[in-house]
Amino acid sequence: QVQLVESGGGLVQAGGSLRLSCAASGSIFRINAMRWYRQAPGKQRELVAAINSGSGTYYADFVKGRFTISGDNAKNTVNLQMNSLKPEDTAVYYCNANVQTADNSGASYWGKGTLVTVSS
Repeated sequence: QVQLVESGGGLVQAGGSLRLSCAASGSIFRINAMRWYRQAPGKQRELVAAINSGSGTYYADFVKGRFTISGDNAKNTVNLQMNSLKPEDTAVYYCNANVQTADNSGASYWGKGTLVTVSS
């Protein structure tokens, strides 16, 4: 019913930058919040950044000053600009959204993820 597709992952050297994008499609009335999570091999999935419909933002301590989240409610998209990347940023990055659908029900949806690899 609702699909989230991430893009922009790839291989980058330490200190470099990448820009991730997430596009939501389907039976969407509105998106109340969108988030980026990441999961490295052998580790738990962790919240990286979040943005709500009023453009309020949240950042995990380990990305503050390096990553910037932005969204476009009209286009149902969210971006994550990642600068000064470190090898420990290597992970699969997942887009998550709280979506109100056409029938006025609400639910949380996940993308399949995009791989970010930062070489030392």
